[in-house]
This record gives sequence, C-alpha cells and structure tokens, in this order.
Amino acid sequence: MSIIFDMEFIMPFREKSAWIMSFALVLGTFFYFGAVLSIWREIGQIASPAVPLVVIFTVILIAIAIIGHIIIATFAPKDANAPMDEREREIFSRAGNLSSYVLGFGVITSLGHYLLLGSGDLLFYTVFASLIVAQIAEYLLQILFYRTSF
Repeated sequence: MSIIFDMEFIMPFREKSAWIMSFALVLGTFFYFGAVLSIWREIGQIASPAVPLVVIFTVILIAIAIIGHIIIATFAPKDANAPMDEREREIFSRAGNLSSYVLGFGVITSLGHYLLLGSGDLLFYTVFASLIVAQIAEYLLQILFYRTSF
C-alpha cells in the first residue's frame, strides 16, 4: 500500500493533469456521441448538430477539469505553479506535433467523406470527433513520454 501511495507523489503534476483531461474527454465523448447515436436511431437518419449537446459536453469537460485540477493542486501546490522544465517542454512539443497528424488525418478523411456523401451534418460530427481524438492522443502521448525516455 505504501508503494502505491508513494507512486502518486512521483507522478509529475502535468502528467496527472493529462490523466484528468483524458478522462474528462473520454467521459464527455461517451456522453455526447451516445446522445447523438440515440437521436439518430430515433429519427432514423443523421441528425443536425444540437447546440445543447455541445454545451453539455463542454460543461462536463470544464467541471471535471476544474474539480480534478483543484484536487491535484491541493496535494501539490508547489508543483501546480512550477514552470515547465526542459524535458516537459520537449514532451509537450513532441506530443502536440504527433497529435497534429491524427487531427490532420481525421480532417482530411472527413473532407473526403463529405465530397463523396455531401452531408454537412456528418462533416460536423467527423471533424468534431477528429478534434477530440487528436486531443486525447496528445494527452496519452504526454503520459507515454513522461513514463519513457526519448
């Protein structure tokens, strides 16, 4: 038990932040696309994007981010305000660079899909999903890079 407790304090603040944001995005995404798929099944076709669902998605992200960061900042206030060191800057830079490929692939695929089907509603959903997947990829890459040397 003490090993697990000690490990919590070894994890850098920004890695904890990446875990929180990954969790928030995954949870918010399950809610959003679960609701969208439910609407699609009800009406039997692709529904137009609904602003209230996007607002709820955003509120879920903000609430989890705020609560999670308050909790981790409470246990490590010095780490919360510490500037990034050189390794962290490299981690963030590399993760952001690699996740941009995920975003680019998703957007290009979405645009190609739009050219074939001509559905603006589907274009919105696929680009929105691409943004979310790219951001989750960035956080997961940050976690991976914190845990490995590169």
